[in-house]
Amino acid sequence: MLKTLSTASFAVAMVIGATAYAEDITIAVASEVTAMDPHYHNTGNNNQIVGLIYDRMLHQDSNQQLGPGLAVEWGPIADDVWEFKLREGVTFHDGSALTAEDIVFSYERVPNVPNSPSSFATYTAGIAEITVVDDYTLQFKTNGPYPLLPIDLSTIQIVSSENPDATTEDYNAGPASVGTGPYKFVSYTPGESIILEANADYWGGAPEFDTVTYRPISSDAARVAALLAGDVDVISGVPTSDIATLEGNPDIVLSQGVSNRVIYLHVDSRRVYSPYITDNDGNQMFNPLQDVNVRKAISMAIDRDTIVEEVMEGIAIPAGQVLPEGFFGVSENIEVPEYDPEGARELLAEAGYPDGFRLTIHGPNDRYINDEQIAQAIAQMLTRVGIQTEVETMPRSVYFGRASGDDEGSEFSLMLVGWGSGTGEASSPLRALLHTRDDDSGLGRTNRGRYSSAPFDATLQLALNTVDDDMRQALLARATEIAMREVGLIPTHFQVNTWGSRVGLRYMPRTDEYTRPTNVVIE
Repeated sequence: MLKTLSTASFAVAMVIGATAYAEDITIAVASEVTAMDPHYHNTGNNNQIVGLIYDRMLHQDSNQQLGPGLAVEWGPIADDVWEFKLREGVTFHDGSALTAEDIVFSYERVPNVPNSPSSFATYTAGIAEITVVDDYTLQFKTNGPYPLLPIDLSTIQIVSSENPDATTEDYNAGPASVGTGPYKFVSYTPGESIILEANADYWGGAPEFDTVTYRPISSDAARVAALLAGDVDVISGVPTSDIATLEGNPDIVLSQGVSNRVIYLHVDSRRVYSPYITDNDGNQMFNPLQDVNVRKAISMAIDRDTIVEEVMEGIAIPAGQVLPEGFFGVSENIEVPEYDPEGARELLAEAGYPDGFRLTIHGPNDRYINDEQIAQAIAQMLTRVGIQTEVETMPRSVYFGRASGDDEGSEFSLMLVGWGSGTGEASSPLRALLHTRDDDSGLGRTNRGRYSSAPFDATLQLALNTVDDDMRQALLARATEIAMREVGLIPTHFQVNTWGSRVGLRYMPRTDEYTRPTNVVIE
């Protein structure tokens, strides 16, 4: 297996023989969805499925390049006004016609979904007002010049305004799950399956498979076993430990691609007391993570190369910022932090912690590739420099609610998490993870560590309102440099994903990591 990976996207496929396939397909995914409400929880395992039931104004291809969706024409008509022309003749799955009112309803619903663990409001924050010109024409007034509006609109699913009072529970149960996408909702049984059927009247053409069944199988071994037994046709998240063996199996096809998902640590950098930090005797102490030198020490104590080579078995890329090279807004001035345990000890001593302290790192055990093992490895590395670190992991269904916390912050002090850029450029992680939390604007809604920096916020805001692409790229890079210098979060590595399929099928990788039947090719 290729052990030295570049950040340029690549795919590896081994196809042997050919197999006739039925009109149905079963896909096993590593992470279960948290809801079928397309506006409830902005996470890839949800978006990949609900994005089959619903459409967006603009679509993203497998490399996250924009193209027409429900909108066929769009462009600015003033510095702060964009006009969009809708595709005519589109109908929802219940037969009702799509109109501009459904678009308005969808965007107004996004910031008002109760108890959202990670809100899509980040992507509606730039909209000041929406005006319906006619049934198929809308004008979006933005808060100043806002060139990212088309990108933002490509992340929001459009729902029917026929169900104005529908709750997240109504979407989960099915009555409200009515979209215009290539597949229709059939059933959602949490922990067991999601079943979709083809929308034969889809404006983009009837999909390849008549029925799609998603099965959540969080156990790596069970997921691979299901593929080998023929119980499923495609699996996501092939474990790194099984890649070499599966490569030699003539009945299996592997596909691999670099994603834009960064695995990182969110750090409780704001509270005076942090819930899972004590001195070495177990007594409450002032939060040392407020000190940038302590945060730097933690970053320096992490051996990213060892995580990539040993924990990820070479199938990952060390990270020093929130997106890999080649994506819009990445800084060329940021290097992957050097592993320097002696330097980490020195910084801890300078910060007033020569003997370290105690903390707990929390993380999921069923969301990211080798997530629990990553947390364990980081804990050992921190312990070596004097920060006595324990690990507590839990199912993602429990973890993310606790990690999001309340207005004061997360329940945790140091959190292992991941973020894939839903827009395919740097503003997505920067405004969601690092901007000062602002519930009114939707910015910083996933800033679990509550990092706050006036210079960062000002630079990012300027980038968001800059029309010139080259200048916006430079400003996003500059904002990234500020956040990484202040250690607003601690990147560890970029995820490389591997899919497995039965021979005769091949999965075409996506940079957003989604696993969709629309990317399955019949050989």
